[in-house]
Amino acid sequence: MKTVRVNTNTPYDILIERGLIEKTGELVKGVSNASKVCVITDSNVGAFYGETVVNSLKAAGFDTAMFTFEAGEKNKRLDTISAMYSFMADFNMSRKDLVVALGGGVTGDMAGFAAATYMRGINFAQIPTSLLAQVDSSVGGKTGVDIEQGKNLVGAFLQPVLVIIDPNTLETLPDAFLSDGMGEVIKYGCIKDAKLFETLEQNNAYTIIEDIIFKCVSIKRDVVERDEKESGERMLLNFGHTLGHSLEKIYNFDGLSHGQAVSIGMVMIAAAGERAGLTEQGASERIKTLCEKYGLPTSDKASAEEIARVCQSDKKASGGYVNLVLLKKIGESFIKKTELGKLEEFIRKA
Repeated sequence: MKTVRVNTNTPYDILIERGLIEKTGELVKGVSNASKVCVITDSNVGAFYGETVVNSLKAAGFDTAMFTFEAGEKNKRLDTISAMYSFMADFNMSRKDLVVALGGGVTGDMAGFAAATYMRGINFAQIPTSLLAQVDSSVGGKTGVDIEQGKNLVGAFLQPVLVIIDPNTLETLPDAFLSDGMGEVIKYGCIKDAKLFETLEQNNAYTIIEDIIFKCVSIKRDVVERDEKESGERMLLNFGHTLGHSLEKIYNFDGLSHGQAVSIGMVMIAAAGERAGLTEQGASERIKTLCEKYGLPTSDKASAEEIARVCQSDKKASGGYVNLVLLKKIGESFIKKTELGKLEEFIRKA
């Protein structure tokens, strides 16, 4: 079993091993004294793994119940959170009890936010079942929901007490969901690790997926330990996300997945950096080629004007500026504070 220790204010372990989901109960028992556990999952993941996780928790002595919501980013909203609160209250959960997030990034974000705010905060554990969640969103303590004005505009920081990653869960994912996760994997190579980027170029990532997951969470662990609340270096993890979030909103969070939007955003911002003389020439073409290798889109019909306009409501925008993450070259990134009024000009296609 691979273990990554995250030394934030609330330290925790990320455990990576095939078949680990079947040991959920004993693993949770090692980090929690809860009496009750609420497993939060969506309608897709619950059908595959809900019974396994609930039975394992019950066998370990936890009084366990499962809340299931309809799968999809469009359900990542406050009324779903409200339903979670009601379920937990009806289950008579106390501040000493535990929430377990079983699913992808949407589930982890919402279950974490519900845990962070129910009774002013209870513990939660993550069991990410999508590639995107395993390499990125389950680590670092960001939680949140979407509102009409933008993605993740309501949220909180809450570090999990444990992250259980079972790569076997990826075998039940449609190919599109694997591609979606590769958007975040490629991001890590772009911002921090040229060797990882080259590994993705030269190999089929899916044949070495455990090593890829370990590398990505290790990179994120290092960044989060240095900047837990995203006041500096952690912003680099948003490479491709500022423009990507705008695209997701343009599509009303339906029709363009997060990983697809990030892929387009990475190519766009790298190309913009090249045109401005800030990014090594050829970087955007390498990113484009790699994203396409893993089935991701690299362009969109949305105009620079529309993307820039939507960016104004992104949570990364402040005081008339937005922090853009740019590359010096593959593996080396930096933050450029940019006036919102000049964003359209900066990203406009040559």
